[in-house]
Amino acid sequence: MSRFFGEIRQNGYVVRDIDAAIRHWTEVIGVGPFYVLENTPIPNASYRGQPADIRVSVALAHSGPLQVELIELENGAPSPYREFLDAGREGLHHVAYIVSSIDEAVARGGIPVVMAGASDTIRFAYLDSETHPGSVVELIERSAAVDTFFGKIEAASRQWSGDEPIRPFASLFA
Repeated sequence: MSRFFGEIRQNGYVVRDIDAAIRHWTEVIGVGPFYVLENTPIPNASYRGQPADIRVSVALAHSGPLQVELIELENGAPSPYREFLDAGREGLHHVAYIVSSIDEAVARGGIPVVMAGASDTIRFAYLDSETHPGSVVELIERSAAVDTFFGKIEAASRQWSGDEPIRPFASLFA
């Protein structure tokens, strides 16, 4: 457990083929169901202090309390995902913490933000990984919407029997 950020709540994997990654996680590992949002822009994204037009497909599932996030970059925009792929990598990209305030957590940890995004329901930031080897740290700001949204995914995973391994993201809000 991080004394700055709490417990890791998500492992984020950058993949080149999200469909193949979902098949692996559901059929080989037995984790699911995955809620998928395809080819969508990251709202209000910034990268290294500049506005960024980053498009991704995202799939979310849970393995117990740990969320598994699969990310496929859909465009060539500069981003931590692009850097990761351009370095010839695929796989674990980041670990995420849910914090009460991103601004306070960043100030406490002293690591600069390299990418951020925000919508009406979620605010997140990736911290610069230049200061250490290994995966990036993501901070997700806690809100009622985040708790509800992540709670629904976790509950679905606890009851999942293997049926409907891929579900539309919008079904979480129905």
